[in-house]
Amino acid sequence: MVGALSRKFSERFNEEIRFFKGWIDGPKAVGSIIPTSTTTARRMASVIDAGSGLPVLELGPGTGVITKAILERGVSPDDLISVEFSEDFYAQLIKDYPSVRFIQGDAFNLDATLGKFADTTFDCVVSAIPLLNFPMPDRIAFLEDLLTRIPEGRPVVQITYGPRSPIAPERGNYVVERLDFVVRNLPPAHLWLYSRPA
Repeated sequence: MVGALSRKFSERFNEEIRFFKGWIDGPKAVGSIIPTSTTTARRMASVIDAGSGLPVLELGPGTGVITKAILERGVSPDDLISVEFSEDFYAQLIKDYPSVRFIQGDAFNLDATLGKFADTTFDCVVSAIPLLNFPMPDRIAFLEDLLTRIPEGRPVVQITYGPRSPIAPERGNYVVERLDFVVRNLPPAHLWLYSRPA
């Protein structure tokens, strides 16, 4: 029991060190100096319809905390396509989750990044992209692109650390809804849903 707890603590510590190093190397590509909490990751994954028969698109998996929650939600590794910008995170992710379809590339240029998966229809999008690091017009264009890749009514879930939606409402053809405010995250996390209006 003590050995298992020690191993879990060691893994978490190593994950946090790796995440902090990623933040130091590329602060614009990493939204926080600490990985997303398990509680937050599970809440984000809760929007997935695992029985839809469609794959899930994950953006910004970082150290893989949200990836793990998506898999635990019942999504097959073959049905998860995950885009990571950082080469270091990508290299570790393909070791930790060898069956997931990880792609190293730019989430703001998905047609090029997704390659043969560019025309895929996804059940939903789970995003940890640090949107506050980008200008508002880029955020809106990013969302509008994502919404063309999922069925009408299905969500893009986005994590942010500011109290307001990182994508301004009423600037395009989308609806903004607050999913949750998770205190058990460092810093506390705000979760937002975006979808096409019915």
